[in-house]
Amino acid sequence: MQELTITSGRNMAHIDPNLSIWGWEIPVYLYLGGLVAGILFFSALYFLRGKSDEMPTVVRVTPLLAPFILGIGLFVLFLDLEYKLHVFRFYTNIRLESPMSWGSWTIGVVFPLSLLWAAIHVTDVFPNWRWPFQWLKRFVLMAQTYARPIAWILILYSVILGMYTGILLSAFNARPIWNTAIMGPLFLASGLSTGLALNLLLSKNKAEKHIIGRVDVMAIGTEIFLIIHMFMGLLASTEIHIKAAELFLGGPYTAFFWIFVVGLGLMLPALLELLEIRGKVGVSKIPALLVLAGGFVLRYIIVEAGQFSQWGL
Repeated sequence: MQELTITSGRNMAHIDPNLSIWGWEIPVYLYLGGLVAGILFFSALYFLRGKSDEMPTVVRVTPLLAPFILGIGLFVLFLDLEYKLHVFRFYTNIRLESPMSWGSWTIGVVFPLSLLWAAIHVTDVFPNWRWPFQWLKRFVLMAQTYARPIAWILILYSVILGMYTGILLSAFNARPIWNTAIMGPLFLASGLSTGLALNLLLSKNKAEKHIIGRVDVMAIGTEIFLIIHMFMGLLASTEIHIKAAELFLGGPYTAFFWIFVVGLGLMLPALLELLEIRGKVGVSKIPALLVLAGGFVLRYIIVEAGQFSQWGL
């Protein structure tokens, strides 16, 4: 009797290698991109609301850091590229069906805008600032007259940047844990929360801190809501998506995710911020540090779990 054996990847989980192509660079890039999105979004938002004097750290101070933070993120991404000399190819065409193309062009807009936005506010933070060239000074003065339109553009592109960091992952259909529409909004909410946390860390104004704390609690609540619905969506989908969700629900990533991301990175800082707002505990930097650390751990563990999650699982 002739026996014909047909094998497929779906039945080879026990022998398929776990290929982790993305290292630490990608989580760092996604984290810094989301952080910059949060910084620029709230800076532009409160500028348009006329809160520049009431919230100087949010509107004027942290935006000065945004170009440097984004520059570090782009450098880290450059380190991850296999063919570094071909980086210019991202800007030789536009592919509407490619999240990477969208991301490249979004960053191509956000980075110069972040530099311009920082330049608009630098003299408010450093009154003795002197521009090295007169033409540059005239250009910044002209930009200040168009600050409101620039702020509206920043709001739009910071939202796109924050969501893109998650959509980039969700577009990989071969990785079930990433293949959810919640990933974009989740990373956006996380980016907004980390942006607020950095402002909370740097602010020295008690009234400003209270406003930031209240908004951050809402951002954290939104993030927890999206995490719950991400797992609900996965558990209501195909068998392979259910198995992907089980990586966090009893699987190898369970303790790490629920303790360090949800517990220490979201719920504990939200509780501390609520207690601070109500005057039950003293104001401290601990909630902000926890949110910043939790935002990075969220991206790190999702990138790692996504590379472990596969259709052969």
